[in-house]
Amino acid sequence: MPRSKTAAAPKGRNNPTQGGALNQVVPEFESPEGARQLAEGWRWVTLKDIAQIVGGVTKGQKRRPKDVVRQVPYLRVANVQRGYLDLREMKEIESSESEIKALSLQPGDILFNEGGDRDKLGRGWVWNGELPVCVHQNHVFRARLKNSEDQPKFISFYGNSEGQRYFMEQGKQTTNLASINLTKLGALPIPLPPPDDQRRIVAEIEKQFTRLDAGVAALRRAQANLKRYRAAVLKAACEGRLVPTEAELARAEGRPLESGPQLLARILTERRQKWQGRGKYKEPNLTDTNKVDPLPKGWCWLSIETVAFVTKLAGFEYTKFVKYDPNGDLAVVKAENAGLHGFKRTNFSRVKRSTVAELTRSQIKPRDLLMVFVGNVGNVAMVPDDQQYFLGPNIAMMRVQSIIANPAYLEMFLRSPVGRSLTMSFVKAVAQPSLSMGTIRMIPVALPPLAEQNRIVAEVERRLSVVEELEVVVTANLQRATRLRQSILQKAFSGELIS
Repeated sequence: MPRSKTAAAPKGRNNPTQGGALNQVVPEFESPEGARQLAEGWRWVTLKDIAQIVGGVTKGQKRRPKDVVRQVPYLRVANVQRGYLDLREMKEIESSESEIKALSLQPGDILFNEGGDRDKLGRGWVWNGELPVCVHQNHVFRARLKNSEDQPKFISFYGNSEGQRYFMEQGKQTTNLASINLTKLGALPIPLPPPDDQRRIVAEIEKQFTRLDAGVAALRRAQANLKRYRAAVLKAACEGRLVPTEAELARAEGRPLESGPQLLARILTERRQKWQGRGKYKEPNLTDTNKVDPLPKGWCWLSIETVAFVTKLAGFEYTKFVKYDPNGDLAVVKAENAGLHGFKRTNFSRVKRSTVAELTRSQIKPRDLLMVFVGNVGNVAMVPDDQQYFLGPNIAMMRVQSIIANPAYLEMFLRSPVGRSLTMSFVKAVAQPSLSMGTIRMIPVALPPLAEQNRIVAEVERRLSVVEELEVVVTANLQRATRLRQSILQKAFSGELIS
């Protein structure tokens, strides 16, 4: 049963027999305004009542000529995370012997970050003697408990959970950073139970967190396995191993098979006959088959321009499309709308219809393919048919000749490990990776007969729909684990976690 609660949050003098250094009397402390009732035997204290709080070594400070200094490891803000210490990358700082003596960390020291993003104020954990000698930077505060019976982890768990609200309210905000000073940190109100209860609460939190962490680790493994399975499905599809090939079906049914070279010749003939562009017809660049892997019987290698028209915004169009209007009635597709796993219906920019009415070239149709050519180069997505979209900057459009290729197959191939590797081989090695329209047109595609493409697309969609359902379940359970962790801490500091 949880402890019984008092009728109201206690105010006035604290119990002088608990929490002071060497049994000293803890100063009077008024309970925080609007504070909740505490469990029986608990009391409100401030951090400065129960701990000595100091800042750390200042990096690059001026020294007197007679000062003797040496390099020692030190904790930075990046090392002090919420609920753990990240010691993978430790740096050293010049410190005098007096600083080392005064600021060397001891097991049980509680660490609090001074600044950073507002939601990271006060983030910290407990030092457990991980290194023989280690100091802390001035952007990390150290709190050393006065009473050896009090539990450092109890204080740190509280600071990282319910204390976070206090830090966000009391932090000072500058243009880019938030910070909290030593005075505000010292005034952190803490509901403190007797030492025996602190130990029991910490033990129960750690027991429940251990079980929770095991569950989260299993969910993360499942997430990674689903990601690998997704890639494996796409790879098998692009190598002719996912569904029966046309060659296998033709042999079983005793009918003739169109070979890869015959398929290519037919595609080129159909492309020539269907040509309706301006100017003289130009034969597409063909893929050098000596530089790509062999394909299943009946497949052929060809370039994207063999099966698709590729374009992007022209310069004069670009100037119109950067004039976004949040009240515009037309959605503009940009690079962020092409994700790793297809089209993303988020963060659409908008323009007024009057702005782009004459730009018919920029209108994109359902089942057009989009490829990012600056930034997240190579991300591909197929346009859905739920509304009218317009082409935005940094993303190319590929309009596939559906009589030759299934756009969904082409999207799937370019998203596969095989297709992505081929795409990235054309990326310019400059400060910002990019592709030109010419290089996009030259990307090789492994193309099976159209009937086989359709079977591959159907099987990939069937399998990936199962993957997506499982990913939704895994993500929901990870979010549930986060809420459960918060619930455990909330119960811990309201006296409901232990009997």
